[in-house]
Amino acid sequence: MTSSPCSSIRGFAAPGGSDIQFSKLPWLVLTPALVFVFVGVFAPFLMTHDPAAQDYTAILKSPSLSHWLGTDYLGRDLWSRIVGGARTSLVAMAFVLVAALVIGVVIGSIAGYVGGLVETILISLIDIALALPSLVIALALMGVFLGENFDWLSDYWKMVLALTLAWWANYARMSRAVVIAELQQPYIEAARVMGASHLWVFARHILPHVLGLVVVYASADAGALVLAIATLSFLGLGVAPPTPEWGQMLVDGMSYIEEYPSLVVIPGLALTAVVVSFNLLGEAFALQKVPRVLKGRLLRRKRAARKEEDLARTKAESQA
Repeated sequence: MTSSPCSSIRGFAAPGGSDIQFSKLPWLVLTPALVFVFVGVFAPFLMTHDPAAQDYTAILKSPSLSHWLGTDYLGRDLWSRIVGGARTSLVAMAFVLVAALVIGVVIGSIAGYVGGLVETILISLIDIALALPSLVIALALMGVFLGENFDWLSDYWKMVLALTLAWWANYARMSRAVVIAELQQPYIEAARVMGASHLWVFARHILPHVLGLVVVYASADAGALVLAIATLSFLGLGVAPPTPEWGQMLVDGMSYIEEYPSLVVIPGLALTAVVVSFNLLGEAFALQKVPRVLKGRLLRRKRAARKEEDLARTKAESQA
């Protein structure tokens, strides 16, 4: 059995496979992302008040048993709005990621598998989409969607559509690269020789590799997407009030930041924790595929095992 190129480098070990091992990810990284997903899914059961209900007798109240994080300038419960904002961001993020991933994988896979003129046209389309930052494209599309021709769409779904159309290109580029790399593998040619159809070859042998890479990238991209949703809402182009959303809550609290900083600090901390957590999660996924430095006892075991293999090989050669 031949060793990995990385295993021959002193002090390094090649990763044991391409599968992501969640058990080795630090819980400090996973916790904010898991809490965000949990709160978003079970938001109706975690909210203590209607997040849109206004109570003018409880305006700008401090935290209490009835209002755990206090209230805002309209008497709305901050805890319920934070929880409701998590659900709003989670649903929008899920829709955008799934739609962008599907569009990107389809376009990138067709470009890589078919090749020729089709690939040239699709690559040009991908390059155009990647010429500008995704958020800039989303802002431009939101300007288009605010016209009269799109009045049948709510602001929420306009935002989801704009982000989807701005987010698919990276997935398409990665999908094409993976497809082209996999088509060079011997087992693809063997499958074709055995009479496998193009659809079978792609679905059985290529698509799993494409999805494996794209899904890992999407985990890191989730943080940027949550931030983009909050940014659009902060600029008044995303979720419209009174729907709770963290970016919109930041706008609402800016006028009271000196007297009641919690109106800005609380949604800001929630947004920061989620974005940083998803970014670190994606980085942790990526680092699992990078050769790692071996330490202490494990390094000595590797060296001893290599020495035993060399001695056994030398003995076998001398006997032959």
